[in-house]
Order: sequence, then structure tokens, then C-alpha cells
Amino acid sequence: MRSRSLGILMALVATAGACSSSDDAAAPSAAANTASTAAAADPGIATSIVSSGTTASVATTTSPTATIAPADAEALASRFSGEGTYDVGVVELTLAGGQSVVVWYPAPQGTTGTYTYDARDFVGADLRALLTADLPATFTIDAGLDAPAADGVFPVALSSHGFSGFNTTSSFLTSHLARYGVIVAAPQHPSRDLAAATSFAIGDQTTAITEVLDTISLLAAENGRAGSPLEAHVDLDQITAIGHSAGGGTVLAAATDDRIDAYVSLASGARGRVDPQTGTAGEPPTMPDKPSLFVAGALDTVAAWDTLTKPAFEAAPSPSSLWVIDGVGHVGFTDLCTLGDGLGIIGLAEASGLGAFLDGNPQFRALGSDGCVAPNLPVDQTWPVILNVITAFVLRDASPDATAALTAEVAATYEVGVMVEQK
Repeated sequence: MRSRSLGILMALVATAGACSSSDDAAAPSAAANTASTAAAADPGIATSIVSSGTTASVATTTSPTATIAPADAEALASRFSGEGTYDVGVVELTLAGGQSVVVWYPAPQGTTGTYTYDARDFVGADLRALLTADLPATFTIDAGLDAPAADGVFPVALSSHGFSGFNTTSSFLTSHLARYGVIVAAPQHPSRDLAAATSFAIGDQTTAITEVLDTISLLAAENGRAGSPLEAHVDLDQITAIGHSAGGGTVLAAATDDRIDAYVSLASGARGRVDPQTGTAGEPPTMPDKPSLFVAGALDTVAAWDTLTKPAFEAAPSPSSLWVIDGVGHVGFTDLCTLGDGLGIIGLAEASGLGAFLDGNPQFRALGSDGCVAPNLPVDQTWPVILNVITAFVLRDASPDATAALTAEVAATYEVGVMVEQK
């Protein structure tokens, strides 16, 4: 029983970044020293894990765009990271195959309620029994469950979680987009979610692509269903796909569908899938000829920006933007660093009496804490940058100043260092 518990814990630690050896391609960052290669489970994503190292601050580069006045640049730096116009509604739906889909949508001001998830609810029973610490494991947003939607028709964002993640794991982002007038739908990917990873039941990763595309059909049905909170509110002509880690590979493949207009890749890239038997990588995927945004963390040692994200940006057709944000690690694009008293899953594991195992396996501690501990910056310093650039991109066709918010002139106003490239 103890050997199985340790095996489960190994899977747990790999979950903290919603990715693992079956997730993203990662290679050494600027100052990283060592790496171990593992097989990729998601199409377009290969994997290597850097066990140690930090990355120096990222300098802002100037992109070939029109000059923006300093005062305007400062205003644009927070234009899309504030409170927004709307409150938030949440509805829980289900695909025909039984997969959960959570949808965040704009609700009228004055909507009340909260929506909470407990990360421990997404693991198997054996692992759940090990996480006994009395530490925060929940994340709560202000939202009304099944609340009426605000007046209007709203663009859509699809959110694909990473390996060993779950569909609410980036609620800080999905709820924020809803406040700015976006309907966000996030399907659960049972082939690679937290329950699958912690029960050693990883499945066919191509199913995640199908789940993203089926979510579009589900939204279309809800748009026409009498009594749905989404009835007559879904703009199916404006759809952006957003994916974190392995989800970046998923949305890259899904974006070949004509219904998706653009995509956002977070802490991810585009490499040929690695054969788990031979370790050889296939040909890189074809990059969709659609607008794209690549956002990476400078301190990410799971999916290194310089060897994974930047090459994907360079291969993508224009228009495309690359943002590399200093002080951000792999899980900095999720809610997870707010759990475990700021230590994420690792904090929960240590407080549950599992620290000795982590001490004996430092590579798991490094992976599980990527983004949650120093030298990574607190999320209250980095999330505003992440929220602003992603929201601006999603609203690029709906807001006249959104495109300007993606430029290096705007990035240069942040206290957090940002590198920007555009084409």
C-alpha cells in the first residue's frame, strides 16, 4: 500500500502545473542546467523537464508598431485588467459523452453569489485520502450559478486545460473575461485531467481536440434552447481558443476548424509529437493561418519560452504576438499558486506529512512548485499583465483600442519585465 501511495504522490507532484511528462515540450531556460526528456501525450507537444535553474529578467523589446504616447500606453496597460463592465454568471453543462463543461458569461450588475471549487475534488480517492492538511485548497470567484445573462450577444472563448489539470483551474482568467463581455466555455479532458493522472489512466489525447470542438456545438445548442442562460447571447462568429500547457497543443489542432477565428497559447508551443516508445519527435504541426497570441513565463522550467514558445511564434503566420513575462513560471497561468498557503499542491503535500518524500525526489518538488515559489513573483503582481494582454487579444475585433494594448510600448509601462515581439 505504501508503494502505491508513493506512486500516487509522484503523480500528484507532477500535477501542480497542469502538466507532466505527458504534457508540454520543455527545454532549458536561459540559466537552466539540466533536463530530462519524457514522452508527449498531446498532439504538437513534446516534453522535457528542467529540474533546476532560474531565468534572468526579461527586457522589453520594441515591436514594429506605431508609436503610442506614454500616457496612452499607461492607460492601455490596465485597460483590460480592471473590474470590467459586467458581473459573472456560471452554468454547468455536459457534452454528449458525459464530459463536464463549465461556462462563465456576462451577467447584469448586481448579480450575487459565489462559485467555488476544491482542487482535492478532482483527484482519485486514494490520493484524496493522503491530502489531510488543513490548508486552503479552494478557489472562489464572485458569480451567480445559473444567473440570467446580461443583455447582448457576446464573443466566445474556449479554454483547454493542461495535463493533470481540470476545467476550472484558470478561473481567475475565465471569470475575468466574462466581466469584459466574453462567454468562456471550458470542457473537462478526462484523457489527461487530474483524476486520470493520479489514477494512472491517461487516455487518447486526440479526444481533447474533439471535446473543444464539441463545446462549440454545445454552445450553439444552448444559444437556441429556451430557458438556457445563454439563449440568444452567443456570438458563434467570434470564437477564440485558449489553451494552457498541453491545452496549447489542443487549441493549435482545434484552430484548424473554420469555426475558430484565433487562438492563444499559454506556456506551450508547437513541436512534433514524441513517440513514447522510441523517443523520436515527429514533424511539427502545421500552424493555423489565423491570428495568434503566445504568452510564456520567463521562469518556466517545464515549457521553456526560448526553445518552445518562441519557435512556435516564429512559425505562426502573421498577425501574431509573443509576450514573455518575467517572474512567471508554468502554473502562473492558473489559480493553483493561491492554494496551499501560496505553495500550491506542494504546500498541501508537505503539510500532509509528505515532505520527506519530496526531499528525496527534488525533481518532483521543482516541477510541482514551478511558478509558485521564489524567484517567481506573487500572482497579484503578474496576473494583471496576463489578464490585460489575453483580454485585449480576445476583444481585438470588439474594442478599438485592444490591438494597441498588445504592443511593446504598453508592455514597457509594467513594473514586471515583459519581452514583446510582433509580426
